[in-house]
Amino acid sequence: MADHVDRVLEQWGTQRPDLDVSPMAVIGRLKRLSRVIDAELRRTFAAHGLDAASFDVLATLRRSGPENRLTPAELMLAAMVTSGAVTQRLDRLQDRGLVTRTPSPSDRRVVHVALTRDGRDLIDEVLPDHLATENRLLAALTEPERAALANALRHLSESLGDVID
Repeated sequence: MADHVDRVLEQWGTQRPDLDVSPMAVIGRLKRLSRVIDAELRRTFAAHGLDAASFDVLATLRRSGPENRLTPAELMLAAMVTSGAVTQRLDRLQDRGLVTRTPSPSDRRVVHVALTRDGRDLIDEVLPDHLATENRLLAALTEPERAALANALRHLSESLGDVID
């Protein structure tokens, strides 16, 4: 069985046999899979009235500990987006009553973002559907294959500088 990337590799092999196009086997598949995965996740989030960015903020707050509270700077690091993007996300989520922003009592320059009860209930409702979607997307892989792929991708991420300080 062959996929689209196999065809591309074959074509390049014919047209430019002098080049090693093997990196395309990995990068091409990662790019194609990313599009498929993103589309499936968007459908899951949309079924709950969310987009990926909103899910990301709610999930980050939910997993942040018992208070479900972070500063915008902490959210920015966890979500790997710019401060402007975090502000826009928070504005939308606050307008929907899913998060609150309150000044820190000890430092007026600091704002704390926290899930509301509705925000916590929503992320707790979405998360099982999200995991079901991810499991469905990975259904072709055995548990050992999933673990091997996760380890290989972690190694690649770390080699490209995606590490926790």
